[in-house]
Amino acid sequence: MEKLKNTKNKLQIDNNDDQVLDESHTQLLSNSKTKELTREAIELLHHLIETPSFSSEEEKTAQLIENWFIQNDIPFERENNNIWAYNTYFDESKPTILLNSHHDTVKPNGNYTNDPFKAFVEEGKLFGLGSNDAGGCLVALLTTFTYFYNREGLHYNFVIVASAEEESSGPLGLKSVLKYLKNVAFGIVGEPTLMQLAVAEKGLLVLDISVKGTASHAAHPNEDNAIYNALQVIEWFKTYEFKKISENLGKVKATVTQINAGKQHNVVPASCDLVVDIRVNDSYTNKEVLDIVKQHMPQYVEVAPRSLDLGSSSIAVDHPIVKSGIALGRSTYGSPTLSDQSVLSCPSLKLGPGDSTRSHSANEFIYVDEVKEGIELYIKILEGIV
Repeated sequence: MEKLKNTKNKLQIDNNDDQVLDESHTQLLSNSKTKELTREAIELLHHLIETPSFSSEEEKTAQLIENWFIQNDIPFERENNNIWAYNTYFDESKPTILLNSHHDTVKPNGNYTNDPFKAFVEEGKLFGLGSNDAGGCLVALLTTFTYFYNREGLHYNFVIVASAEEESSGPLGLKSVLKYLKNVAFGIVGEPTLMQLAVAEKGLLVLDISVKGTASHAAHPNEDNAIYNALQVIEWFKTYEFKKISENLGKVKATVTQINAGKQHNVVPASCDLVVDIRVNDSYTNKEVLDIVKQHMPQYVEVAPRSLDLGSSSIAVDHPIVKSGIALGRSTYGSPTLSDQSVLSCPSLKLGPGDSTRSHSANEFIYVDEVKEGIELYIKILEGIV
């Protein structure tokens, strides 16, 4: 683990200049300092977009994030392409709030008409790969952390983690640095939610399923065709209803997404392989869903999970951070998409600027005003509890 400390003087958060009383909370916001940080955050987002950072290839965006901490005189630590920092007055006797978002991206799909690595603003939209997922969230959380960095007398500590390998659920992402984080009571995971409160998130269970049969020449009778056997298995996944329905996340959803069998037209294959994507609600563990699947499979079917680690996550609707968001007019919902919440054991809230439906889309964008609103709301929601 590489530990870096830096002492360049730059912007210091000051609670005495240009103060206004926020209507929802009793804390004072410093408008001039927040505006300057916001300007710098949007500039950083431009640089992040124009720096390729596919999962496991985030070295250059990690350097950009290091530069943010250096410019704001914030000591930080780094392992692989994960970077994290604590607030100035960290107190081990207090609980810690984790702020997290990722700086890796998927690869651009083939339908882009813009240059995915060119950041430009048009009609208020900032275009570019990773702008929405999750660059806007990341720079908004960096700004929020920096805003609170030098605040004394907080009820909570802060730690921020800019993580790698989220898109690939890789081994060198957030999960790999959790062991270094101190006293984490709950987390805010920055993903595009239109700044609404995702109080639950479905887990992911991916199954590799091999349906066995008897190989033979296609010209001869064969009552044990692996492909025909697989039709029954596919029908089960299509029609089976898991009994427990979550208030926030609804039903467990299982989908057969891949199928592979056979080498040539005149040979009945000995096996037919399927991939099943299961989105698990918070009424089940991934292991419980796996056991149910295995119980219902015939003897000629082999089931192998790729991982049991990507579980569902949630936070109580009466948790102080959720109540603070609701007081600001935010609504709660359950999210069907996976994020780094899946590797956290503490309660966590998914919250961020941008719209999840834009993620991984061609000509990805985020509204500049969404980033500005995200910074403002992150600060106000946290002011309600710290």
